Amino acid sequence: MIRREVPVEEAIGLALAHDMTRIVPGEFKGRQFKRGHVVREEDIPVLLDMGKRHLYILELEAGELHEDDAAVRMAQAIAGEGVELSEVSEGKVILRAKRDGMLWVDARRVTAMNTIDEISIATKRPFQHVTRGTSLAAVRPIPLVIAEDKVRAVEVIASQAQKRAVIDVLPYQPQKVRIVTTGSEILHGRVEDKFGPVLRAKLARYGIQDVHQVFVGDERDRIADAIVEACEKGATLVLVTGGMSVDPDDRSPGAIRDAATEVVTYGTPMLPGAMLMLAYRNDTAIFGLPGAVIYDPITSFDRVLPRVLTGLRVRKRDIAVLGVGGWLNA
Repeated sequence: MIRREVPVEEAIGLALAHDMTRIVPGEFKGRQFKRGHVVREEDIPVLLDMGKRHLYILELEAGELHEDDAAVRMAQAIAGEGVELSEVSEGKVILRAKRDGMLWVDARRVTAMNTIDEISIATKRPFQHVTRGTSLAAVRPIPLVIAEDKVRAVEVIASQAQKRAVIDVLPYQPQKVRIVTTGSEILHGRVEDKFGPVLRAKLARYGIQDVHQVFVGDERDRIADAIVEACEKGATLVLVTGGMSVDPDDRSPGAIRDAATEVVTYGTPMLPGAMLMLAYRNDTAIFGLPGAVIYDPITSFDRVLPRVLTGLRVRKRDIAVLGVGGWLNA
């Protein structure tokens, strides 16, 4: 790279080598001049107000990339089909959701890319629900000019044989949800059910409308039979509400074990919602939902549900790692 400084007053007619940011405290922060802009006489006062007394003139050598070109190449390498790219600005490309779904991030590959000197790839927390247009990540090189070999190394990591892109938005699969509500007090009308409305509202956020609810009381065998019946009738997701504590009258965990072919976990390293249970009967996911789901806007259920809706099989380790960041209270 050949870089020379030119006094602002002598830069008229020269093209800018990079985007230039202007900051007006409390009013504006953004690109004032775009890379390639040819400096005009009327630009000189603005540049001086921005604190710019000299401008760079660049001549790239073989094996070098301008920050804009590097950012575009890296973004294209890591983005999946559910992601769209912003225009490059100030050496940065923003990745946005092209559709509603769950944010997928291959943490191993992103970490490997960020170990390359002068590379910066920042993402939002993976496995969360995102809507179309949501920003997911930003990609940029640190310097104005970067060695092409470093960008190529990012591209090599991104191309490693994997089922999915480094960053993507996974769509949700069609769902047939059955709510199995426990509690004799609800079955006999002594207490109004609160779970049904809350769960329908949560599921609607994911576009799920096929929801049916049954009330079964507190008997373990009746709860288990209702779960099995729901699975046999094609339910893709069964939500068992209530009866998840350690009280002797709470029979839901035992009933779920009776009905399941695999129990992933009873209990999570997340609060609220530590008493959450997740199991499977063949390919049907079964959640045991604690009372926190009614009262708290974000619980362990909200952290795990998007994975299940995409069809990802959740394992015990997937739950264990959620303890880091698992204190969900504001």
